[in-house]
Amino acid sequence: MESSGDPIQDIRAGWDAHVAFGLANPGFYTLMYGKVRPGHSPNAQSRPSRILRGITARAAEQDRLAVPSDQAAAHILVTNIGVTLRQIILATPDPVLSNAVREGAIAAITSRRARTSNQLTAAMELAAAHPDVLGKTETELLIKWLGRLVDDSA
Repeated sequence: MESSGDPIQDIRAGWDAHVAFGLANPGFYTLMYGKVRPGHSPNAQSRPSRILRGITARAAEQDRLAVPSDQAAAHILVTNIGVTLRQIILATPDPVLSNAVREGAIAAITSRRARTSNQLTAAMELAAAHPDVLGKTETELLIKWLGRLVDDSA
């Protein structure tokens, strides 16, 4: 796959391609990911894992991850494998589940909610430290509004 230039979007596209491959090739997929032996990783897993680590490294370079890039890659891979194996076992595609788990996994590694909350809190602290910039009433109102957003994002 070609990179879109957005590593988070590339994770989404890679996730969807991974699931599609598994559903189209269930026998081969279960050889790759379904036969588990402690300390053994089939060679067929190495290329997809390397590609994913490259994507999460780019996301880390762009400061878009809340966890180390190797941890992000592992988080995405294990959830992607689990979703794919479940659909193979049930012999039923479940795109709603796949999309929901994909977005949950992305939210977990990017921590959008926590990052937003931290940014809003920082803005509140900045406003409180410099009430003369906006004026007393405006600063109080801004802090009140930002506080609501922090509460809502939590």
